[in-house]
Amino acid sequence: MTFSQETDKDYRSGFVALIGRPNVGKSTLVNRLVGEKVAITSPIAQTTRNRLRAILTTSHAQMIIVDTPGIHKPHHLLGERLVNSACSTIGEVDLVLLLFDASNEPGRGDEFIVNMLKKQQLNVIVALNKWDLVIENKKNHVFDTYKNFLGDVSWPLYPSSAIVGDGCIELIDAISAMMPKGPYLYPPGFVSDQPENFLLAELIREQVLIHTREEIPHSVAVQIERVEEIPKKDKKIDSQIKTAVLATILVERKSQKGIVIGKGGAMLKTIGTGARMQMQKLINGSVYLELFVKVVPNWRSKPAKLAELGYEDI
Repeated sequence: MTFSQETDKDYRSGFVALIGRPNVGKSTLVNRLVGEKVAITSPIAQTTRNRLRAILTTSHAQMIIVDTPGIHKPHHLLGERLVNSACSTIGEVDLVLLLFDASNEPGRGDEFIVNMLKKQQLNVIVALNKWDLVIENKKNHVFDTYKNFLGDVSWPLYPSSAIVGDGCIELIDAISAMMPKGPYLYPPGFVSDQPENFLLAELIREQVLIHTREEIPHSVAVQIERVEEIPKKDKKIDSQIKTAVLATILVERKSQKGIVIGKGGAMLKTIGTGARMQMQKLINGSVYLELFVKVVPNWRSKPAKLAELGYEDI
C-alpha cells in the first residue's frame, strides 16, 4: 500500500488507550493489530510496564495505540506507578479500547475498570479477547454475560482473538471510524515511537519472563549500557555491520541472580540467544549481545532507581 504525503479531508487520526486487567492479552493484541512485534508478551501477568505507543496506519486512518500496564492492586512503588500510568492515560486519548478475557467470567477487577470508565464518560469500544478459547455453543451466552455485566452503556462489543486474528479486522474498522478527522501524526512507515534502546531492553526482559516463569516474577529490569555498530571482519558477508549490545539484568536478590545465570551459565545463554534472535528481527541485521546480571536490593521501591530505569512518577 502506498501513501501520499498529504492526507485527504476525510482521513482520521487519534489516540487509543488499551485498558484491561493484567494478562488479558493487551500486548498480544497490539502486535496483532499493528502486524509487527512492538510489545513484549509472556504467560506472566503484568508484563507491560511502560505506556508503549504502537502506530497502526491504514488507508483511512492512523491510530496511535497506547498499550498500558494492567490495572491491579499494587504492592510496591513500581506497582503504584504502573497503575497510575494506566489510569492517567485514559484522560489523554480519543478512544478507550477495553479488553476482557472472554474465556473467563468478569470479575471484581473488571468491575473496577468499568466503573472508572463510566464516571469519566469516555468513548469506549469493548474487545472480548481470547474468543477462540470460548466453546462454540457457549459463545452467545458469554457475549450476553458481558453485555449484561456492562449494564446501561452503549459501548459496542467485538469478539476477537489476538492469537489467531479472528475479529481483528472488524475491530480495526470500528476503531478507525471513531477517530477524529485529522492528518498523519507519524510517518506512515512507523510502528512505534519508542527509542531503540527501550525496545532492545524489553526483548531481553521478555526472554527472562518466558524462561524463568514464576521463579523471577516482576523483580527484574534491564538496562542497556551500550549499543554500537562494529564492522565485520569477513568481507564476503553482504552486511558488513554488526550491532553490539551490552546490557545488565537487574534482580532484587542473590538467589534470583543464580536462577537467571543458571548452572554453568546455561540459563543466561538461553535468555541471550532468544533475545538476540528477536533483536536481529527488530534491526534487520546481525547482533552481538553480552549480558550481565546485577543484584540491586528492593529496586522496585527506590524512586531514584525507578527514575533511572524510566519508570517516572505520574
